[in-house]
Amino acid sequence: MTTSRETVIRAIKFQNPQRIPYNFPEKYGSDIYDFSFPHPDRRPRQGVDEWGAVWENIGNSGQGQVKDFPLKDWKDFDKLRIPDIHDPKRWETLKGTRKKAGDKFLLGWGISIYERVHFLRGLENTWADIYEEPENLGRLLDILADMSIEIIKKYAEEGFDGYIFCDDWGLQNQLMIPPSKWRELWKPRYARIFDACHKHGMFAFLHSCGYIVEILDDLIEIGLDVIHMDQQENMGLELLGERFGGRITFYAPVDIQKTMVYGSLDDIRAYCRKMVRLLGRPEGGFIARWYTDPVGAGHRQEAIDAMCEEFLKISREMYGN
Repeated sequence: MTTSRETVIRAIKFQNPQRIPYNFPEKYGSDIYDFSFPHPDRRPRQGVDEWGAVWENIGNSGQGQVKDFPLKDWKDFDKLRIPDIHDPKRWETLKGTRKKAGDKFLLGWGISIYERVHFLRGLENTWADIYEEPENLGRLLDILADMSIEIIKKYAEEGFDGYIFCDDWGLQNQLMIPPSKWRELWKPRYARIFDACHKHGMFAFLHSCGYIVEILDDLIEIGLDVIHMDQQENMGLELLGERFGGRITFYAPVDIQKTMVYGSLDDIRAYCRKMVRLLGRPEGGFIARWYTDPVGAGHRQEAIDAMCEEFLKISREMYGN
């Protein structure tokens, strides 16, 4: 049998893994070792982050939301508190991570370059900036992209296998901004980040939820290896499989907003099978996972168990392992 690391790499490269790789709760185990150092995009449930954004907790979730934005006016851009990515103390927890991960695929979390902008400016201001302040917006995006590339370099020195960051781009039925503006402002910065991953021998992962069909071709074009997608039903598994299956690896649980919440256990099991059939290929292209904030999402334990056990069962049926 191949190691967990080899299994994930083979799935991403469509090189015939011996089973479906997965990232599940401790009870079931994982092929992936997630790591997040104290980087500038950390999001507290409560309090002030490194940029000066003020966060408040949102109910039962383990997450917070920004209630006060530190960059209300671009005239204060030069006063913005930009965290020092080069501070040696920031990197102390990175040492020995490869050893801790053992034979698992080592995946490091990085900085969002859309969400962090609206954490600083507010969502409405960010949408206005796309048209009214593209130069200032571009300056901020370049700062975030440069930070991302520095993190990638540090991760590569420690032997990381992949780099992942989170930018939720979709509403339920369309992109939040016109795709043309995404291509103008964000696409070139994403390309720099993905290029840096590949230059340093790492795979590029992106988490993005909502309806993102309009930019998936672009993301594939500029080198995204893995799309971390917690929603699929709003786009349709058939559409995703037909247009993108075999071209990118899907890293996903059963849809966290619909089937995992409202479906019966049999519905969940059937959805697992549909995911593997439509999104993946026998030679790779699919990594199963669970949603790590089940309380916030309203996922009951028996639903999580049904999903994990079904994915493992499907893998045994497909590969005999």
